[in-house]
Amino acid sequence: MHIDTLILGAGAAGLMAAAHCGGRVLVVDHARKPGEKIRISGGGRCNFTNIYTSADNFLSANPHFAKSALARYTQWDFIDLVDRHGIAWHEKTLGQLFCDGRSQAIIDMLLAELRSAGADLWLQTEIGTISRDDATGFQVALRRQGEAVTVHAKNLVLATGGKSIPKMGATGLAYQIAQQFGLPMQPTRPALVPFTFDEQARDRLRPLAGVACPARVAAREGPAFEEALLFTHRGLSGPAVLQASSYWSAGEAVQISLCPDTDPLAWLQAERSAAGQGRKAPATVLAGLLPKALAGHLVDATGLEGTLADQSDDSLGRLAKRISGWSVTPSGTEGYRTAEVTAGGICTDALDARSLQSRAVPGLFAIGEAVDVTGWLGGYNFQWAWSSAVAAGRAIAASAA
Repeated sequence: MHIDTLILGAGAAGLMAAAHCGGRVLVVDHARKPGEKIRISGGGRCNFTNIYTSADNFLSANPHFAKSALARYTQWDFIDLVDRHGIAWHEKTLGQLFCDGRSQAIIDMLLAELRSAGADLWLQTEIGTISRDDATGFQVALRRQGEAVTVHAKNLVLATGGKSIPKMGATGLAYQIAQQFGLPMQPTRPALVPFTFDEQARDRLRPLAGVACPARVAAREGPAFEEALLFTHRGLSGPAVLQASSYWSAGEAVQISLCPDTDPLAWLQAERSAAGQGRKAPATVLAGLLPKALAGHLVDATGLEGTLADQSDDSLGRLAKRISGWSVTPSGTEGYRTAEVTAGGICTDALDARSLQSRAVPGLFAIGEAVDVTGWLGGYNFQWAWSSAVAAGRAIAASAA
């Protein structure tokens, strides 16, 4: 079978690229259905982009690499595509856009675009050996419905994603193929993933499992994220924690403020002076600022006794520090099992920023999560999938013109 472009992976990036490559295009995937990560994203409503998308919302060894693709196919371009397909959507917090209905609408849109471009989609197809020569391009051994097929393609697009959520079939295949062709790699790690604690810390915090509150969370040299924090039976989760996890390295401490918009010492001192408040227990008063269980835990951990009026400024200062200056060192993360994305991947130095084509292997492209470009939580990773896919697709179409 001779075609122009073979795309490995029928996820967000692969389906999007298929609509832009031109010529004879085949998309293959081992899954039973296309776009499974799209289907489950956003609680089933797909957080398909973010109106504030810029290169500043991405991690990469080369922070400038994503600029070209993001500038040439923006969030507004994808919103226009969604609108043209009549998909209703709404904005949630921090510029996150979701479907009003189910995320299947985005998958159906991508499939309609794929069919309109004349591309083919093979599911439940196993990918075998891959080779290349300068004369004929790539030869890929496939097995579909028990039948062996060898595909000859001028272009090969790696769009199989990363290692995240292996129960959905993630394998890191793109990394293996890239390394076969000599492309360098940035070390991979789980990102947008909950933190876990050691057994001793779990025992201390177990009564807080299920408690959530606004927080400011920062790891290493990364930015501080102000969103919700959730205590779990194994550690910490919630949007603020997931965001910080992308910047975290094993053994490092994470800085947490449980009242990001309040000076807890000034608040406690004011409450101590307020009529009737001083006679109350510190935990009772603090429950006006934090969830009751968390307030009690912090007061107990500080060792305060008596009423609020009994507390000195030093005592209230120690409590305030626990509220706004909590430093915790996670024992690890939940790993690829629950990580929303994989950080690291195919080194951007090996790729052309405009086309996503390998600098050393003509016709080999890498897009989406397979590349060392990782977005923040909130629709940014989908936008990178759309933008990088369009960049590669247009480059392939232009080369054939």
